[in-house]
Amino acid sequence: MADDASEPEGSEEEMKRRFREALERKRAEQADANATRGGKDAGKVHGTHGPAGNRRSFRRKTGG
Repeated sequence: MADDASEPEGSEEEMKRRFREALERKRAEQADANATRGGKDAGKVHGTHGPAGNRRSFRRKTGG
């Protein structure tokens, strides 16, 4: 019975260790990718809010 009680804790620690290692690998890959780009525009979305091509005009509806 003593082995059964220690096994879930050990496997939980093992799982946490694996997640930490995976996260470290992911961060390292992202750091390498940003370094090759020079750190500019590292996000996935580019140029979402730019100046509008023309000015929009809005008119209020009158009763009808």
